[in-house]
Amino acid sequence: MGVRVAILATVAAAAAMLPLTGCGGGDDSAPAESASGKPSIVIVSPRNGARQTSGAVVVKVKVRNFRIAPERFGGEPRLREGHLHFSLNRVPDCVDPVKLQRAEQSPVGRGRLIGASFDFPHYAGPNGVLAARVGSSGSYSPATRPEIYYQDLRAGFYRLVIALAQNNGAATPYHSVTNFQILPPPGNGPHTCRGGKVSSAQAAVFD
Repeated sequence: MGVRVAILATVAAAAAMLPLTGCGGGDDSAPAESASGKPSIVIVSPRNGARQTSGAVVVKVKVRNFRIAPERFGGEPRLREGHLHFSLNRVPDCVDPVKLQRAEQSPVGRGRLIGASFDFPHYAGPNGVLAARVGSSGSYSPATRPEIYYQDLRAGFYRLVIALAQNNGAATPYHSVTNFQILPPPGNGPHTCRGGKVSSAQAAVFD
C-alpha cells in the first residue's frame, strides 16, 4: 500500500509541474453548472473536418458539468471530477476494402478506422511524458488542463477522441470526437494504394 501511495503522489506531482498538464483555470475548467446537467466536452479546435498545412496542432476544449482537478490527479474518484484523456490516431492511408466498408457501415458512426497512435512524448510533449509515467503511452495522453499540443504530425487524416476520466484514471462514458487533415506539401500528389487496398480518406472525415 505504501508503494502505491508513493507512486500516485509522484504522478500527481509530475502532473502539477508539466506546462500542459498543470492547474487549469477560467471557464474551461469550471465546476458543474447544475446538479442535473450531464458532463460534456465541446471541442473548440480543431473543428471536425479541419484542414491545415502545419504539422502542429493545438487542441482546445470546453468542459461542462465536470471539474478538472489537477490537485487530485491519481487520487480517489469523486463525483463529476477528474481530468482529460486525449487519444490521437492517424487513419491509415490505405486499407482493405472490406475493412473500409465495415467502417462506413458501422452502426456507431462512420470512419471508425484506427491507425497509429501519437500519444507518445515526441508528439504529445509534456502530456506524452506523463502518459509514459502512468503507462498509457500509445493509448491516451492525460491532461489536467482543457488543452494539449501535438507536433511533428505528418500529412494524412487524424482522429482525435477526448474523454473525461475520474481522478484515478478510470474512464467515464463522456467523450467527443473530431477528425482533421494535415495536407501534404505543395506539389505532392495523392497517396497511391497498392496490393488491392483502397484509400481510406473518404472514411476519415465523419464522426
